[in-house]
Amino acid sequence: MTTKQIDYCIELAHTLNFSRAADNLFVSQPTFSYQIKLLEQEVGFPIFERSGKGAALTPAGAQFVAFLAGMREDLKRAVEQGQNYSAAYRDSISISLMVRQAVFFLPEAMRLFRQTHPQVQIVPLFQYENGVEAFLRREADVLFALREQTRQIPNIRVHDLFESRIYLIARRDDPLAERNRITEQDLFGRTLMVGGGSPPALKTVQHRLIATGQIDYFNSADHDTTLTNVAAGRGVCLAPGFLNDHSGQFAWIPFDCSEHFSCVLCTHRDDRRESLSAFLAALRQLYTDAVAFPL
Repeated sequence: MTTKQIDYCIELAHTLNFSRAADNLFVSQPTFSYQIKLLEQEVGFPIFERSGKGAALTPAGAQFVAFLAGMREDLKRAVEQGQNYSAAYRDSISISLMVRQAVFFLPEAMRLFRQTHPQVQIVPLFQYENGVEAFLRREADVLFALREQTRQIPNIRVHDLFESRIYLIARRDDPLAERNRITEQDLFGRTLMVGGGSPPALKTVQHRLIATGQIDYFNSADHDTTLTNVAAGRGVCLAPGFLNDHSGQFAWIPFDCSEHFSCVLCTHRDDRRESLSAFLAALRQLYTDAVAFPL
């Protein structure tokens, strides 16, 4: 299977017309049709059903093309990354994090690091669910994680980054937004968004609140869905401070509880690069200096 055949297949799945797909890719229709036929022979099943009106995806073909589209995007990113790397850098450090705002000072750390290590590229990888697995496959050099997540990860070094507390998220016009601190009693009679992959410390607080019988709750699939529901006035939610993007869209008010999150960076035990140590030192120093920054 060639990249040309992949492109042909994706384009035909989009147009469902051999002639139009061939024109869009600037090849003759016989050549285009022949390459699709070769691809089907290689994979061993028909991808398209032919008719006088054009083409239609078979059930197996629809699944196959969806996979090809994702693979083509991955290949495109790999080529672009390689071009960037070969043009200006001699080394690369990749950091996996669940969302951009989780490591708020990462952009500033990258800027400072570039001043002392201009030929080392820092590559953020946003992996909401599979960051640990990617790190174990050595697809990332650094992993942002909660300390509790690191206990079962072998052959790593763990570097403390910051402690994050729990906050209540509410609309800015919510009466709770005027408070400096939120207690359990403040939430009585309110609807709380729960679920969405909450870490254990947050689940503990959510369950304690629900057990009071004084609040309603609503299950939410993920953090973005939760924020959408909060913005729509469906309720409020509790969240780790490290998810705060500091955009000002919502009020983030400290919640009165002892539970918190120990946020760390993990590196592979055998990775002793000076550049990696320098980058980690720059990032950790930013958090040390930001003693009054809400986390």
